[in-house]
Amino acid sequence: MSDTPEDQARTGDGTRAVRAGLPEPVKHEPTLPGPVFAAHFHLPGEATGPYLYGRDENPTWTLLERAIGELEAPGRDDVETLVFASGMAAISSVLFSQLRAGDAVVLPSDGYQVLPLVRAQLEAYGVEVRTAPTGGDAQLEVLDGARLLWIESPSNPGLDVCDIRRLVAAAHAQGALVAVDNTLATPLGQRPLELGADFSVASGTKQLTGHGDVLLGYVAGRDAEAMAAVRRWRKIVGAISGPMEAWLAHRSIATLQLRVDRQNATALAVAEALKQRPEVSGLRYPGLPDDPAHKTAAQQMRRYGCVVSFTLPTRARAERFLTALRLVEDATSFGGVRSTAERRRRWGGDPVPEGFIRMSVGAEDPEDLIADVLRALDESAE
Repeated sequence: MSDTPEDQARTGDGTRAVRAGLPEPVKHEPTLPGPVFAAHFHLPGEATGPYLYGRDENPTWTLLERAIGELEAPGRDDVETLVFASGMAAISSVLFSQLRAGDAVVLPSDGYQVLPLVRAQLEAYGVEVRTAPTGGDAQLEVLDGARLLWIESPSNPGLDVCDIRRLVAAAHAQGALVAVDNTLATPLGQRPLELGADFSVASGTKQLTGHGDVLLGYVAGRDAEAMAAVRRWRKIVGAISGPMEAWLAHRSIATLQLRVDRQNATALAVAEALKQRPEVSGLRYPGLPDDPAHKTAAQQMRRYGCVVSFTLPTRARAERFLTALRLVEDATSFGGVRSTAERRRRWGGDPVPEGFIRMSVGAEDPEDLIADVLRALDESAE
């Protein structure tokens, strides 16, 4: 758009989300052009120009990447954004493009459940992998000599938070790069690049697109050389988003602020209701004033996410609770407009109790959702 970076920086979140990435208006053309389905483009003469081959670039990606960049780093023109086929494709692109045999990387020990698989592959390539929990900034204790620090804050599914500024400063002081998984927070909740990180990485499958019908990932970065390596990795492995998925994602971003504000407010209300239940333990939501992570979260987050986690006494109780829910689907993933919940230990990858529930709060009426959760807790009691 024609707005200057200063104008974009002053724009509110809702206005920015609605207009993010839109091209200059052209008479008789749609505001958001439809998806461009092309494996190749007309290319007479020298192979120059923005669109050469469908694995490298696509006009639909370009608009989406511009939109995400405007959300992750409003008002900045030195940030590049690349979209991928999934969140794990984006995560892998940073790790495997930046690390070499003999390097050390620090991962969260309480992060996304696929990270142990990533660890095994990195170690097979000769990369030293160190882990520490997110809470208490514990990753600082194993940072010495690392090439890359990977932060997940809030962590999934435990919702711990670390001081991103503090970890970034320590990493940069010794020449390490920092990547932050921003999936749970979204760019409207937290902007890792403004906190000093080199990369902001996320699964767009979750709240960014918010309808549970698109697999997508992205990487936004400040360093041109580092992002060139990420782009090269995407080209090599072909981890590209389809144009239809990219267009759906861009369309969905227009409602991001509306969805995020509704879901986050309801998540806080659900968490407050769960605090009153004696069978609930280990309740976590960074927006709760008495949550262990709240003080740190409040210093770096503008919104606290749509995920609430808690533990019921037994596996059987948790399963009865999930079965009794009527407005909440028993499904994995999070961030969608329809509420979901699941017993995370069924996947086997998270170090959580058998009765641990990760609940993603959707856009239903808060009163209806809270009533459903409380009724399911009553019905699931033995």
